[in-house]
Amino acid sequence: MPLMQHRTTTSPIRYRAARLGTPLLLAVLFVLCTGLLDGGEGVRPGQLFAQPLFLLANALPGLLCAALLLVATRRALLAFGLAFLLQGVLYGVNALKMANLGVPLMPADFRMVGQLHQGGAHVLGAYLPHSPWPYLALIGGIAVVVALWRWEPPLFARRTHGGRLAAGAVLTLGLGTLLAGQQAWARVYSGERLWLEPWSANATATHSGLVSSLLLYHLQYGHNKQKANPAAATQLLSQADQALRQRLGSTANDTGERPDIVVVQSESFFDPTIMKGYEHSDFTPNLHRLARHGASGALHVPTYGGGTIRTEFEVLTGLSLRYFDNLQFPYLQMNAKVVPGLVRTLRAHGYETVAIHGNDPGFWNRNTAFGALGFDRFVSGAAFPRNAPHDGMYMADSAMTDEILAQLKNSGPPQFLFAISLEAHGPYDTQPADAAERDAMPVPAGITGKARLELQNYLYHMRHADAELGRLAEALAQRERPTLLLFYGDHLPALTDSYRITGFVDGRDMLAQPGTWLLINPRDPGATEHESLASWMLPGKLLERAGIHDDAYFALTQVLAPQLAALTHAPGAPPDNEDGRAQQLDNGMASVAMLRYARKLDKFLPRDVANTPGGTNTAIAHGDSHPEAAVANGVHQ
Repeated sequence: MPLMQHRTTTSPIRYRAARLGTPLLLAVLFVLCTGLLDGGEGVRPGQLFAQPLFLLANALPGLLCAALLLVATRRALLAFGLAFLLQGVLYGVNALKMANLGVPLMPADFRMVGQLHQGGAHVLGAYLPHSPWPYLALIGGIAVVVALWRWEPPLFARRTHGGRLAAGAVLTLGLGTLLAGQQAWARVYSGERLWLEPWSANATATHSGLVSSLLLYHLQYGHNKQKANPAAATQLLSQADQALRQRLGSTANDTGERPDIVVVQSESFFDPTIMKGYEHSDFTPNLHRLARHGASGALHVPTYGGGTIRTEFEVLTGLSLRYFDNLQFPYLQMNAKVVPGLVRTLRAHGYETVAIHGNDPGFWNRNTAFGALGFDRFVSGAAFPRNAPHDGMYMADSAMTDEILAQLKNSGPPQFLFAISLEAHGPYDTQPADAAERDAMPVPAGITGKARLELQNYLYHMRHADAELGRLAEALAQRERPTLLLFYGDHLPALTDSYRITGFVDGRDMLAQPGTWLLINPRDPGATEHESLASWMLPGKLLERAGIHDDAYFALTQVLAPQLAALTHAPGAPPDNEDGRAQQLDNGMASVAMLRYARKLDKFLPRDVANTPGGTNTAIAHGDSHPEAAVANGVHQ
């Protein structure tokens, strides 16, 4: 029976009660079903009377969305059903991230939406479920929404004398300011009212609910404009002055001939001997062999399972993301057109700087970011030979080695090549080129099914990375010009199920596990050197070995390396147990890093240190009146 006819046979009081009661009942069900969908211990339906604010805060954005849809459509079931469906998609994406990376969604993850047309669809699409059931459930939900739109009668009249317009404006303002992270909402989404563990997105989401955790981090860090403490920076620089000058004045390794430099960032590479069951394995014979004739050690990185550009940013800039809470995905968030770092320091010393990556140049916004960092050219996927081999989903590491060797010249200015591999990128359920080789990979007892397959696939690709390391080192040893080779893994692969079954030799959590790094001159091998470093300390180590000693910031990272290296870890790792001395150094280094990023550090350095040839100002200013033009004019299709 149409609604207007129904009103003539129903008392006004009962009609108004039904009109108000239906949305209220649906709102209560929405809150309870959201808690059930979330599954977090703090927002389960059973917690309704113990901590109702937790359930309501987690469901509030969905409720506001449902109310806005109700005003727009006048259909209650449709409005709440569509809002719940959209919320379900959010939880589905979160489940995929948890399954592959072991950490829940964070606000910065939504920046990836803009990357889907920049090569991101190919990479991110690989993580979509292979089972048809999630897609059938989504299609079913859409069908229900369409049916409700077609047949559900309106709850109230179309014309409300401005009431709908006013309600819609209020709801739009409320939902818009909430999603925009206006600080007025911090009274609801605060660490005091809800559970916030800043160092652990997992713990926060479990206790507060996924939606609340997203808003907590968004309100806490989304607009966080960190400021340096000049006094802390000055104090640290004063304390380190003598050691810093010794580093800057060192010329022991400076022969006058600048070596070519090749840096390989190997996707998800780590030495499996840190896992229980693999203590005595040798999946990385070339790494072990080369480490006996060069510098190597544990590498502490700021990410796990993904987020390659976090480690990449640290290596190319020497800046620790530990000190920049608002740069979770730096290439997508940094606004500076000129970023000081390794590339610009090398350009100031006459190096030609080239980035190499067999993928879409727009993915992770590298095409723009590399211009800001100072690269002369970017050799991206389309510039590789058309017959470049692939293995699994991505370009093989052998193709990257071929391109590195093709780019190196025996004459002209010294070269800096920064190569980013791709073969060992997850997910690890894709058929490799040689299934028999994959199936021969040994697996510790207890790892079965999907976890076993993923581990074997990873080991298959990782062994190829090690083989290419050996091939590259051998080729560099035969060159006429001296070449430094820096090789490191950007993060551990997301083999979460295997790690939980076997554990690690040191007994620590997977988020606290370091990777590995190697620095060697293949033509002139040296003595064995072991040192634990953080990824942001690698450029200082590299410059020192190359005989470049005039960048005060990079020299400072080497002075402080022993005390600060282990403080770098993936988000979600347990909090640090720092002693007072390390905490003081850490606070001072945070301010120094912020000043460096803002290109203001020279103001706090002694004049004779800041004005050294190739120092901070020189490195920034060298040929960079239009820094973004350098990459755009290179081999960059």
